[in-house]
Amino acid sequence: MNLKLKKGDEIRIISPSASIERVGGFEENLIAKKRLDNLGFRVTFGKHILENDEFYSSSVSSRVSDFHDAFSDKNVKAIMTTIGGFNSNELLTHIDWDIVRSNPKMFFGYSDATSLHNAIRAVAHQITYYGPCYSSFKMDELQEYQTTEWLRAALNDSFDLEPSDVWTSDLWFDKFLPRHPLTNKWKVYTLGEATGISTGGNIQTYCLQAGTRFFPETQNPIVFIEQAEGGSPLEFSRELAQILQIHNDIKALVIGRFPTVNAMTDEKLQSVLDKFPILKKIPVIYDLDFGHTQPIFTVPLGQSIKVSATNSDNIKVSLQENYKI
Repeated sequence: MNLKLKKGDEIRIISPSASIERVGGFEENLIAKKRLDNLGFRVTFGKHILENDEFYSSSVSSRVSDFHDAFSDKNVKAIMTTIGGFNSNELLTHIDWDIVRSNPKMFFGYSDATSLHNAIRAVAHQITYYGPCYSSFKMDELQEYQTTEWLRAALNDSFDLEPSDVWTSDLWFDKFLPRHPLTNKWKVYTLGEATGISTGGNIQTYCLQAGTRFFPETQNPIVFIEQAEGGSPLEFSRELAQILQIHNDIKALVIGRFPTVNAMTDEKLQSVLDKFPILKKIPVIYDLDFGHTQPIFTVPLGQSIKVSATNSDNIKVSLQENYKI
């Protein structure tokens, strides 16, 4: 089932990992609520949204309670995480998955929310949406692109992902820091064309569920991966090797832009990709607008996608209506 939003729908904000204090607190993020409200949606919050502990999170019971409430509430049509973090995987064995299966919703978030994307797809067989979280909507610069691309995914079954004109690798949640815009260009490692089912997320998180019932089995996958701040090229190489061992029937690889602090150059990335012969046989594109730089698009996970890279200036990623989990 592929659900879509319409104007007037309720979006519930929950913090299954880091708390809202991690990104400035409730009041500082109200501009995000205003922006979503102005798009025609109704934003509500989990009962425990204000909780914050020594780990910039809250108790497992509080986070699970808000997760259950969001899926159980018939008025809620979409669920959006506040931000990422490090510990949403703590919730998986405590969630009543019958609630999720019986109450399908659109689920939005990125980074550590990858664990929940995996589990919702694996256990409840629902398409999820890898893209901006609630606090992302408080960013002023480049918000027009991010909002446009989020709406494209939230409202449509089929659409093309589009590149932004510029990007930054600044801490978007700190409005007092200067921005350093860079020219944006999607790039090709291996030319080609392929169709498959989208899967992936944050590469440091994606394989945490491997070997458990919370990891989605995806045949003929188009794998989307991106690395968070603090990752290294060598770490990326190690984790990519694991992904390619899991997905030995991979049809295409789509890599998000690397934060500048990670020091991943084109030369280093090519050296990493050169290690894996399969990546010479399938389309591989990189520096796309998703992950831990700004702005980002929203990509459904579990949906049919076509990747086409006929030359370095003709890269197209299309979401198709003949989706399936």
